[in-house]
Amino acid sequence: MASSTRADNADHAAGHAAAGADGRAGIDAALVRRLVAAQFPRWSDLPVTPVAVDGWDNRTYRLGEDMTVRLPTAAGYAPAVAKENRWLPVLAPLLPVPVPPIVARGVPGEGYPFDWSIRRWLAGEVARPERIADLREFATSVAGFLRALWRVDASDGPAAGAHSFYRGAALTHYDDDTRSTLSALAGHVDADRAAAVWAAALTAEWRGRPVWFHGDIAANNLLVRDGRLAAVIDFGTSGVGDPACDLVISWTMLAGESRDAFRRAVGQDEAAWARARGWALWKALISLAQHLGTDHDQAAEHRRVIERVLADHDRFG
Repeated sequence: MASSTRADNADHAAGHAAAGADGRAGIDAALVRRLVAAQFPRWSDLPVTPVAVDGWDNRTYRLGEDMTVRLPTAAGYAPAVAKENRWLPVLAPLLPVPVPPIVARGVPGEGYPFDWSIRRWLAGEVARPERIADLREFATSVAGFLRALWRVDASDGPAAGAHSFYRGAALTHYDDDTRSTLSALAGHVDADRAAAVWAAALTAEWRGRPVWFHGDIAANNLLVRDGRLAAVIDFGTSGVGDPACDLVISWTMLAGESRDAFRRAVGQDEAAWARARGWALWKALISLAQHLGTDHDQAAEHRRVIERVLADHDRFG
């Protein structure tokens, strides 16, 4: 199966406040059927079913066998619709694996207040270690995708900012959040080592030319078929700026030889890796704070990510 949204968006805790009230409760299959019937009556007879792996920023429903309907859940996520509609057709032919093809562009209606979209279904399953034939090869393929994305002409692309939840922008945007979260997590993480990682990330100022970035290279946005990378989905946090945010997968999904293979293949300098550790640390800290005391498994995974980042800083920083 394939979904065009993230399933694990606890990391968007900072984004939720900017996005506004949760709109998930008002989005269901009945609404999707009404929207399709009103705006695209040629598809009104097709079944509408929820996808198995859905996200927080957007709800996704399968439309027939070959399409999906994607609807933002709140105002802060709505700008991604126009961005993806504009830029995915530009990026698609320049990338080594498919990205979501835009089929139709919906507008507010039936009580739903945001633009929405219909995309072509992309076959595949979200990346899980047991579905990947060779994790080193997979890591190299992800690096190849990123290098191809970064080579695309970015001169007219959307500069990093609110629409990307400041992915691709300076880490200083999240400085207060990170420091306050570190203080709140005293006794739960090695605050001194984490503070050193964060300080190093802020010091490693980005001085390169702006390039396209995806903004959320994670397991749920990477589809696999026959054990190999088959597609990359959900460009909602994409934009033009610093690509260091695209390296976070090094600590969230990869380890050992696969992490080393990714690092070699992606070809970034030490300053970029320092900033990437900052992105990974910020994300893991706010996610740990959210799940601490409520979800033991999620909290344990965020702790593991933090430990990997700290160990990486000890090794390379």
